[in-house]
Amino acid sequence: MDRHKSHALFTEALRYIPGGVNSPVRAFRAVGGEPFFARRAFGSHVYDVDDNAYIDYVCTWGPSILGHAHPDVITAVKQAADRATSFGIPNAYEVDLARKICEWVPSVEKVRMTSSGTEATMTAIRLARGFTKRDKIIKFEGCYHGHVDSLLVKAGSGALTLGQPDSAGIPACLAALTLALPFNDIDAVRFALDHNKGEVAAIILEPLPANAGLIPPLPGYLEALRQLCTEHGTLLIFDEVMTGFRLGQAGAQGLFGVTPDLTTFGKVIGGGLPVGAVGGRRDIMDFLAPLGPVYQAGTLSGNPLAMAAGLAQLDTLEKEDGYTKLETLGQQLEDATRSALKRHKIDATFYRYGSMFCLFFTANPVHNLTQAMTSDRQRFARFFHGLLDRGIYLAPSQFETGFLSTAHSPEDIAATAHAVDEVLVAG
Repeated sequence: MDRHKSHALFTEALRYIPGGVNSPVRAFRAVGGEPFFARRAFGSHVYDVDDNAYIDYVCTWGPSILGHAHPDVITAVKQAADRATSFGIPNAYEVDLARKICEWVPSVEKVRMTSSGTEATMTAIRLARGFTKRDKIIKFEGCYHGHVDSLLVKAGSGALTLGQPDSAGIPACLAALTLALPFNDIDAVRFALDHNKGEVAAIILEPLPANAGLIPPLPGYLEALRQLCTEHGTLLIFDEVMTGFRLGQAGAQGLFGVTPDLTTFGKVIGGGLPVGAVGGRRDIMDFLAPLGPVYQAGTLSGNPLAMAAGLAQLDTLEKEDGYTKLETLGQQLEDATRSALKRHKIDATFYRYGSMFCLFFTANPVHNLTQAMTSDRQRFARFFHGLLDRGIYLAPSQFETGFLSTAHSPEDIAATAHAVDEVLVAG
């Protein structure tokens, strides 16, 4: 493929933007080469500035669950923009979206909007500390909760992709308040809580980790976390920025049947615009200002464009029975991928939940970060570029998750399966 215009833009971007990108994983450092620059996107395809077309399995890193530029979402944004792009004043859209989130997610009795998932998790941690009057938190290796100081310890997503699961600029005294444990090891959690009695404000995790690849929780693990939190007076926070409204109306907590105290959201509830939210039990949420002593604010929180886009997206998902379609498409993609791996005798592990999927180039099951790190990243890089050259766009890292949209078609899946076949043959 000819990408000379993307190359020129990247060269220019390197002069003015650190690394040439505004989010690290976009730089293609994990797979080599240079990123392409998007010009437009519609449905299941994204088009670069050189007019190359790609079947898109990144979907804006999750938000585009209806595909790109869905007419319902675009219409809602245009209508909202006609009234103003921002108020800094309460508006009806934010009430309507808050009501829908509370209706769809039984554990959420009240919700506070933010402008990003990072802000949502930051707020959730501050709220948990304020509510419990405790300082320490527990997180899990490979789970990424945004670039919050307290949470950027043994993180996933871009930090992991760049080989830097910790970040410079985080005070050691602050990092010391975060206990990072291996995922799926309930004994490690029990030990940590017993040896920090009365000190742990919250356990925060992705109930289905999707920032170190896609890692399924072992049977009974989430249930055991819920029980331990109840016993120790520790809040259980589910970070569903990725999984919320992706895996169904009630997200991962609905899929696994486990009720957290607080939940963070993002991605899908913004319809492709910047958004985040934290919600949960009424008594906890009422600790937020102006009712309580925990301060949180944001000029663009509840922005009318994002609220209108999110509402339109959720309404359309419900109206078009989107989750049934996503499951059907996901099963088709899974069957085709597993068939190709078996046919070519490739040692790999494939996981899928609904419209989220990941292929690890390791023969062993992946239940934690250590096991994910055994993946053959050079093999993944060859796989990534082989597909990209055939018009298939996956996330440029072994440690990211793929996404489907309702705009993907059986023909897209068939074309992807054919490309996967060719790339696996090439090695």
